[in-house]
Amino acid sequence: MSSPTDFIRSIVEEDLEANKNGGRVMTRFPPEPNGYLHIGHAQATAIDFGIASEYGGVCNLRFDDTNPTKENVEYVKSIEEDLRWLGHDWGSQAYYSSDYFDDLYGFAKKLIDKGKAYVCDLSPAEIKEYRGTLTEPGKDSPYRDRSVEENLDLFTRMRAGEFEQGSRVLRAKIDMASPNLNLRDPVIYRILYATHHRTGDDWPIYPTYDFAQGQSDSIEGVTHSICTLEFEDHRPLYDWLLDELEVHHPQQIEFARLNLTYTMMSKRKLLSLVEDGHVTGWSDPRMPTISAMRRRGYTPEAVNNFSRSVGVVKRNHTAEIQLLEHFVREDLNRRAQRVLGVLRPLKVVIENYPEGQTEEMEAVNNPEDPSMGSRTVPFSRELYIERDDFMEDPPKKFYRLAPGREVRLRYGYFITCQSVVKDEHTGEIVEVRCTYDPETRGGQAPDGRRVRGTIHWVSAEHAVTAEVRLYDRMFTDERPDAADDYNSVLNPESLVTLNSCRLEPGLADATPEARYQFERLGYFYVDSVDSKPGALVFNRTVSLKDSWAKAQKAGR
Repeated sequence: MSSPTDFIRSIVEEDLEANKNGGRVMTRFPPEPNGYLHIGHAQATAIDFGIASEYGGVCNLRFDDTNPTKENVEYVKSIEEDLRWLGHDWGSQAYYSSDYFDDLYGFAKKLIDKGKAYVCDLSPAEIKEYRGTLTEPGKDSPYRDRSVEENLDLFTRMRAGEFEQGSRVLRAKIDMASPNLNLRDPVIYRILYATHHRTGDDWPIYPTYDFAQGQSDSIEGVTHSICTLEFEDHRPLYDWLLDELEVHHPQQIEFARLNLTYTMMSKRKLLSLVEDGHVTGWSDPRMPTISAMRRRGYTPEAVNNFSRSVGVVKRNHTAEIQLLEHFVREDLNRRAQRVLGVLRPLKVVIENYPEGQTEEMEAVNNPEDPSMGSRTVPFSRELYIERDDFMEDPPKKFYRLAPGREVRLRYGYFITCQSVVKDEHTGEIVEVRCTYDPETRGGQAPDGRRVRGTIHWVSAEHAVTAEVRLYDRMFTDERPDAADDYNSVLNPESLVTLNSCRLEPGLADATPEARYQFERLGYFYVDSVDSKPGALVFNRTVSLKDSWAKAQKAGR
């Protein structure tokens, strides 16, 4: 057996060596179906499914559907789709906490029988007040000493729907003076009149997360219940419940959740972005959800490589979003076809090029993968170049096109700017007049002369017009969660839509979900939602600049 790579795997290997759990390894991924999975969940799935796979075990998918007021089938379907996209396979091991509602109800009655649970009539505000603080112990509920018979009767009537919502709860009877607030007689069942997406109106009472998790783990035979660090203080309750119920006892292990710069992970806040109209939905490419990253053009390989790279640690940490973008670039660099596209077109007329003539220039599809071959792109007298690639009065170290300057057209010829044409009303340059050197076909000069700049282009006559959406970070602050109001750090340029982009003609046949590198501009993805035949929409996945990799090379 190879050396473990993190503390969780060390625990698993020690258990296997001791033949704990009969040598079995079973983990579980327990999402709540109240939102879409995000990049933090991707790391969790890599741990849960990864450990099970590595040690010949099984990872269950179990939806924690114990709060019907926030759950629906849309979220269930999106979670399953995201997990499959990431490459995870749970086979027939798909469950719901609602599968165990009868069992959980029986467990609650067992606690009452043992004198370890009671029905409490305090209001939610009173329960909070009686709970105490971190420095002051809590106070016993006046209903704490009800008899077993009375508690069983009341709980049975709660199940029958005889009481108003919020009027009563079932609490575990532990220790109101415990330094751990989670052990101060926590609520384990509450009355909730809401239609459940699977059980309908069968249940007027629902277990809390803390009660459902451990017992569901036990029922399924989970051996290692892996969760994030915020549940560390809940572990004593997890253990107490399992011990009192005298059932199979999985081991809860906590790791630090993933945080990402310029990103919010809170489902509540992400939902508010959707509801407040800052994004078009959970799959808006600016969101940190897996479905949004998929629509933006990220690959599952890049997301999984990133998840593995950040490691499994015990202390909270924040990964740089540049690291995620680095893995996206690294993967797309190997797989994406290179194409020519101009986002903000400026017309160039080559005055000495024959009118009506068209040449086919050979272009490499991907220099990283020679097996992808090459293609031809048309070249003609009138071209489009990127507006930023021309300046009438350039500063030093501007090596692109300018009056009197010669540059190389990628896969084309050397051209020299002779003059410009301006709009007579605005003074804006609308056309650049150039000449070309016919001896430089393919970008090489027979006399050996060199030029400093190479720019991309498309033939004006043959170009395809398309919409391109330039996505950027949603927030201007590295830690938007720390802002008093996240609205104050929203990036007003998180989406810039360009409607008159010109692309090489071969992209007219591009299909949704295809990935390309627009040379010199970045990686782009044909939008799977809004693209239609003859009206393609390209989403910028990520720019070409990799600041993270450069910083690492510099030793920063």
